[in-house]
Amino acid sequence: MFGQMIDYWYYTNDSTYNNLVRDGILHQVGDTYNLMPANQSKDEGNDDQLFWAFTVMSAAELNFTNPPDDTPGWLGFAQSVFNQLVARYEIETNQDICGGGLRWQIYTYIPGYNYKNTAANGGMFQLGARLAKYTNNQTYADWAEKAYDWMAQSPLLTKDGQVNDGTDVLGKCKEADQTQWTYNYGIMIGGAAYMYNYTNGSQVWADRLQGFLNHTSYFFPEDKGSVMVEVCEEKQLCNIDQWSFKAYLSRWLAVSAQLAPFTHDQIMPRLQHSATAAAKTCTGASDKSSESYMCGSRWYQDSFDNSGGVGQQMSALSVIAANLVDQVAPPYSADTGGSSKSDPGLGSGGSDDNLPVQAPPVTTGAKAGAGILTAIVLITTVGGAWWMID
Repeated sequence: MFGQMIDYWYYTNDSTYNNLVRDGILHQVGDTYNLMPANQSKDEGNDDQLFWAFTVMSAAELNFTNPPDDTPGWLGFAQSVFNQLVARYEIETNQDICGGGLRWQIYTYIPGYNYKNTAANGGMFQLGARLAKYTNNQTYADWAEKAYDWMAQSPLLTKDGQVNDGTDVLGKCKEADQTQWTYNYGIMIGGAAYMYNYTNGSQVWADRLQGFLNHTSYFFPEDKGSVMVEVCEEKQLCNIDQWSFKAYLSRWLAVSAQLAPFTHDQIMPRLQHSATAAAKTCTGASDKSSESYMCGSRWYQDSFDNSGGVGQQMSALSVIAANLVDQVAPPYSADTGGSSKSDPGLGSGGSDDNLPVQAPPVTTGAKAGAGILTAIVLITTVGGAWWMID
């Protein structure tokens, strides 16, 4: 959600909520700047930590309002997460658990600990690629390649670019859950686009990126009007996270159109068509005000489907905002105007064992802050929607 609000500011130049967004992110960085605050450390997984890293990386790349001078920069927070991931990855390699790769979960007591998935490993790949692009440090690119290569030899990726969800350690990572999710493709497309750009147009990365893009046709079926769909939405089986997945595919398709221009003409018609359809669903009555701006989940229905929520709102806002990508500069790097402070050693000296096992109760203030930001996401979506259908 915070990453979505950073994108909203960047695409629209509306800074109304920037201070709230900045403060909200800073409340989640943790006492040791590891992006594992005490109120989340009990159940935070590698994928959760990575999505916070994506948020602070976007803040660095888009020159979002910097943190106070007495804290690390957005870039430093992202570097902290990357260093922690490297340490966890090396444990898996040293113990020869499927030859490497990250687990979905960090702690043994959380369901999913024995699952190595695309969200964690593709997330590490993308974060490494983005850090390489921002810092021009080859070490990050090497780790991005390493994460990708492990995925490519595992059941997570096929040679032609199909992205599977995950594989089981107890089965020695031989078989994959082949469920096709939009966000997994978004993660891989984003990472490949950054690597393509970082390598100055490597044909290897062009081919990999094109393979992923070709498989996204699955999410734009002709029998649904070529509008973006999610596998769980037709029968309304999505969980809270899954309602937001289309937001991430939209976000990273737009980034790919910027960083890998050869993909632009394949991507933009899909985003434009899906945004128009999504906007038509944003007519549901809100429980936050007397206005009707709740967006549905099944965009191909051209009307509100009585399935509204934060994830649906994020997805609609993301696909609508993504259509403004041609009007803004591509992500900055340290060489092209990025101003975020680097701290390449941050996170390399900590230990996950030192994190609290029991989470303290969420404070009233934290609940209020989350509620305010949720309301903002609900309201801002419709603000950008109507120009798509007028």
